[in-house]
Amino acid sequence: MSTFRFQALKEAAGRKPVKVEELDRKSVIFGSNVFNDKAMRQYLTPEAYQAVKNAVQHGTKIDRRLADYIAIGMKEWALSKGVTHYTHWFQPLTGATAEKHDAFFETSLDGSDPVEKFGGSQLAQQEPDASSFPNGGIRNTFEARGYTAWDPTSPAFIYGTTLCIPTVFVSYTGEALDYKTPLLRALHAVDEAATEVCRYFDKNVKKVTATLGWEQEYFLVDAALAASRPDILLTGRTLLGHASAKGQQLEDHYFGSIPTRVLNYMRDLENECMLLGVPVKTRHNEVAPNQFELAPIFEETNLAVDHNSLLMDVMQKVAERHDFKVLFHEKPFKGVNGSGKHNNWSMATDTGVNLLSPGKTPMSNLQFLTFFINTIKAVYKNEALLRASIATASNDHRLGANEAPPAIISVFIGQQLTKVLEELEGVSSGKLSPEEKTDLKLNVVGKIPDVLLDNTDRNRTSPFAFTGNKFEFRAVGSSANCANAMTILNAIVARQLRDFKKEVDALIDGKGMKKDDAIFNVLREYIKETKNILFEGDGYSEAWEQEAAKRGLSNHKTTPAALKAKVSEDALKLFEELGVMNHVEVEARYEIELEEYTKKIQIEGRVLGDIARNHVIPTAIRYQNVLIENVKGLKEIFGSEFEKIGREQIALIKEISEHISEINSKVEEMTEERKKANALDNAEAMAHAYCEKVKPYFDIIRNHCDKLELLVDDEIWTLTKYRELLFTR
Repeated sequence: MSTFRFQALKEAAGRKPVKVEELDRKSVIFGSNVFNDKAMRQYLTPEAYQAVKNAVQHGTKIDRRLADYIAIGMKEWALSKGVTHYTHWFQPLTGATAEKHDAFFETSLDGSDPVEKFGGSQLAQQEPDASSFPNGGIRNTFEARGYTAWDPTSPAFIYGTTLCIPTVFVSYTGEALDYKTPLLRALHAVDEAATEVCRYFDKNVKKVTATLGWEQEYFLVDAALAASRPDILLTGRTLLGHASAKGQQLEDHYFGSIPTRVLNYMRDLENECMLLGVPVKTRHNEVAPNQFELAPIFEETNLAVDHNSLLMDVMQKVAERHDFKVLFHEKPFKGVNGSGKHNNWSMATDTGVNLLSPGKTPMSNLQFLTFFINTIKAVYKNEALLRASIATASNDHRLGANEAPPAIISVFIGQQLTKVLEELEGVSSGKLSPEEKTDLKLNVVGKIPDVLLDNTDRNRTSPFAFTGNKFEFRAVGSSANCANAMTILNAIVARQLRDFKKEVDALIDGKGMKKDDAIFNVLREYIKETKNILFEGDGYSEAWEQEAAKRGLSNHKTTPAALKAKVSEDALKLFEELGVMNHVEVEARYEIELEEYTKKIQIEGRVLGDIARNHVIPTAIRYQNVLIENVKGLKEIFGSEFEKIGREQIALIKEISEHISEINSKVEEMTEERKKANALDNAEAMAHAYCEKVKPYFDIIRNHCDKLELLVDDEIWTLTKYRELLFTR
């Protein structure tokens, strides 16, 4: 066994459980490090406090004079907790968070009069280098200026000794260079559209908030073992490795007893989350060995996205204290389940109503059906765009891989709700008579509460499923920023609700229909139009692929193919009309996502080639030489009888030689294809070249490497094996 691998295994085996002292009750410590309502009341003047509340609730702009008062209060609160620095915390299009720390400490020009200083200008705006972040050509290298601007709807928080201020990130010319800005615009659009529709049912509704509850799946690997694998360190996944004899086939890990060391990590993480106001609630073992899940209580979408981005950073930092490495990659290990981040989405009014939850009265059920059916219509009209929202190089490994939904977007609503829609569709067309309307409400709509919450089954193969009082977008990848999917989902629902209101108003104003009759007429047409997106069966089956094609549904299995929907004429029109993104921002993001895909495949190709030639082949040759010496010895001892005795050894030497030869030739061919792809000057063409010409070599090279892992003596194999990575806890 290689010294490095031996040392890593020895280190992992010698880990002692880290004791984690429980802090006070979670309800007591929750949000202690957040500049929340309680802290603002204590540290802000009444006028400054109200300015923040108005900004959060009504989108009112905060006066610069009041920003100074807010900054002073925020600084005093932070200093009282031992904070020394502040940073604008933002989410550039790298997929990670970004921060630049500045000290509160300042002095005069001559070095005298030291003071802790933080004013409204520092709170409201900073100037990071926009050209050094992905920008899709919006900023050239010599055009570096960009701005971060305070987002008061997401409260500031303290991590370590730094005050973190959530911000948006835009270019000098105003284009969004982050995930948060388009999300905030989409949330504003769905608020306006949903509020207008809500007023058909309740005139008191003044605001609708999109809510999100994410489920974060992840793998934990011992830090020493992870460090012994170059592929994990550089790509976040294993590019080769033979399956362990025992994997997940016994189904003994899911919801099993949480290992002590892992539980200590989880408790430490939860304490950090409580202090940061991240309302984590659920923890459990997932299906694959060393795979786990964490989920929070639902929150307003913008805050939920911030909390998930923050959580992923905190998870890595806490893992270091416990000698773990967290893997967020959607498919870090071949042959076992990958990881997703289910996005549970709904909408709630400022009057306390979940718009996707059935009510107990005919009117509330009509409201439920309105938002339920409009969401289905939005997905139906924009299924390719929704697929594009979750397209990444890493998620391509997971979609349709028997543990995640397929790349075909469909909607699952369950048998009971399917029957409800069928009954609604069956009502005679035209204006409803009072008798028909009464019968419809009592005998169809009124039944929904009895069948929906407990009698709607779940379909794990569905990418977009209704689960009682929310829709679950199951296809989002575990490493993704939720904002990407949530921006598009909220945008398509916002446009659909706008269109719905126009149609209903046209029937009311133009044809003199009563409001309820008009709503039912429009909804009934939507039910007829959207049947093709509804699917209750096995999403993994070939029959569904064929059926989906007949229904006209897209099936983009790779990221380069899926992303094209983002720059379609309809998508550009959608984003422009809603004010979510202009064509420059959309096209820049398309360019960035294509480049990210290309770079990830490029890095994986390089790493795979390096490991194959620098680890696998030398180790195989070393073992082959041992066999050759053995054969020579046998020949000396047995002479003429050697042919009968040494046949197996000779065959083994030949088999190893064949695998070595294939690895060498395929790595060479893959390298040549990379060179050809790199010579292309078009991001789209390059991404397709890497996808279709370079990536196919990965499985071929891996197959030969994995065969050698089975043939070569375990004592000299340099790479930590799957059984060690997945079962060392």
